[in-house]
Amino acid sequence: MIDRRTFSILLAGSVAAPALSSNVWAQAGKKMALYSGVGTEFTHYDVDVEGAALTKRGSVKLPDGTQYAWPHPNRQFLYVTSSAGGAGTSGNSHHVRAFRIDPSGALTPHGEPVALAHRPIHNSVDRSGNYLLIAYNSPSSVSVHHIKADGMIGEAVPQKAGLDCGIYAHQILAAPGNQSVLLVARGNNATPTTPEDPGGLRVFGFKDGLLTHKASVAPGTGHGFGPRHLDFHPTQPWVFVSIERQNQIYVYRLTPDGGLSSEPLFVKSTILGADKHTSSAGPIHVHPNGRFVYLTNRAGVTPIATQERFEGRPVFNSNDSSIAVYAIDQQTGEPTLIETSYAEGAHTRTFSFDASGRILVAGSLVPIAVRQGDKVNVIPAALSVFRVGQDGKLTFVRKYDIDTGTNLTQWWSGMVPMA
Repeated sequence: MIDRRTFSILLAGSVAAPALSSNVWAQAGKKMALYSGVGTEFTHYDVDVEGAALTKRGSVKLPDGTQYAWPHPNRQFLYVTSSAGGAGTSGNSHHVRAFRIDPSGALTPHGEPVALAHRPIHNSVDRSGNYLLIAYNSPSSVSVHHIKADGMIGEAVPQKAGLDCGIYAHQILAAPGNQSVLLVARGNNATPTTPEDPGGLRVFGFKDGLLTHKASVAPGTGHGFGPRHLDFHPTQPWVFVSIERQNQIYVYRLTPDGGLSSEPLFVKSTILGADKHTSSAGPIHVHPNGRFVYLTNRAGVTPIATQERFEGRPVFNSNDSSIAVYAIDQQTGEPTLIETSYAEGAHTRTFSFDASGRILVAGSLVPIAVRQGDKVNVIPAALSVFRVGQDGKLTFVRKYDIDTGTNLTQWWSGMVPMA
């Protein structure tokens, strides 16, 4: 493992070669586990990388509906947030819980659930493994919690009042070197009764669990800029940002102190052609080899009132959910869109690579009813497995339908390398 001191040395040594990627899913490991959360059910799957196959194993229960999960750098613990709230609802019960990961990938509760004040939309662990970082969308805010030597969740670190967290925090990550933490604030689209809320990226200094404001990064006032997630290149000072509300990808330069360039290096579209239904950019991950970057275009989830109706039921006439694949220019960081591969499901909310980057597993959120002539085909929520070619392009192998019941969703899924 690369420790905190080594990260700092690598980052400070050269702007052209910061430390390793933040993508903990890309760490080396012989065995992989995949986890999927549907409501309070959090399920473990064995991953056969060679066969591009999944085998369902056991599951554990969460206090509330799954929100997000992140492993400790030592890969012995997994931190899972849950909430009674969700998209458009705040809920009145919110928690984070630690699980011990055994060598088979099975999870065992590690301490009691820790109650949180608001819905936790994203969580991660800093590079040292000493702090748990949590982002909340409403009110837009963050918290930092000690991680004890035994992996259990400790007390929250008191933060200074008035920390600027933008509008609708959506992701929180420690940058390479662990000197800073980046918070992605999505903002909100305008509605018939409310104006647009601007989005932006917040850069915080980070020391001993304390966050201090360093910079706010956004084009202009942040209007017309709705970032969702970001990821770091594994060897170069490039930060790739998924722009949800505009179906774009931005590339920023990472500075030696963990900050961002004020202006993007590149801005590109994530789609080849707009779908008539809701389509928004989703999560983003740089491939472990640093040559490609992937993000999803999520279609197929719109208010029922705006959908077509066929034989009395709401339906869609297409599903344009896709995974956008970009080749990264290794000299400049410029991403070039080389493929938009059908995601084999609707509204792909999460996806991940195995440690070697040979397979990608995408988790679709919900079933979708698609009208095809005089028939309606219901596409279930699923885990869709793809092989990743040497050219970065995806080949669909198989998918595993996920039962989300009548009102649940597959809100999170991800692969984790075993210790």
